[in-house]
Amino acid sequence: MLLREAHINDIDELSTVRMSVKENVLNNPALVTREDYQNYLTSHGKGWLCETNNEIVGFAIVDTIENNIWALFVKPGFDKMGIGKALHQKMMDWYFTHTDKTVWLGTAPNTRAAEFYTRKGWKEVGMHGNEIKFEMSKTDWDKRL
Repeated sequence: MLLREAHINDIDELSTVRMSVKENVLNNPALVTREDYQNYLTSHGKGWLCETNNEIVGFAIVDTIENNIWALFVKPGFDKMGIGKALHQKMMDWYFTHTDKTVWLGTAPNTRAAEFYTRKGWKEVGMHGNEIKFEMSKTDWDKRL
């Protein structure tokens, strides 16, 4: 398992991972464009990916403009291998070394993702559209160490 920074030339494979998931399915793929990925990987944030046997099997992207976790996805069949946990750790450590601002994310209720974020110490603060809104402060992130 190799974790590394995601780059523009990884976008097609990142999109493949995103479209393969069984929960938090993107109902309209046209809503997430190649330009969105480019912006989040360059000017709006930073991303990381996990490779196994030269295959991208997971990725995470944080939006540093809106202080939002834009993506954290693991390809089906590669769950329960620590990939999501490792990507989450890398992304959050990087984020809180660059800002003290609270970060938020939205995910569908009653999903493994919602359970994952709860286990990682994220605080449920309400709803964002049809999704549960979670937040993590720098203080809470530091406390879990």
